[in-house]
Amino acid sequence: MYKCRDRLMILLIDFDEDYRRLSDAKSKFDEVLIDRIFILGALSQPERLKSAGLGSYETIGQAMAQDCRYDRNNIWGHPLLRHNEAELKRLRERARPILFQPS
Repeated sequence: MYKCRDRLMILLIDFDEDYRRLSDAKSKFDEVLIDRIFILGALSQPERLKSAGLGSYETIGQAMAQDCRYDRNNIWGHPLLRHNEAELKRLRERARPILFQPS
């Protein structure tokens, strides 16, 4: 990431219902890189997203992408995901222009 200044990284983690997990994870990275690293994940375990009736992992991922693309929080607003709000905002600002070109 030092050599490629435009590279972004998305890390998916289980928060295990520990809200400090985000700051703990961020503390492992160099300050120079942290603005290009986005840490997202389920509040507990990803399996709970499926058992909450949100569908398969593929369905959940597609819904997350659509929310990101259209600046919605249909799935990101779910109680198991809404703690990602600040990271998601940063990610949307940086990645949406790259991932979702205007049609």
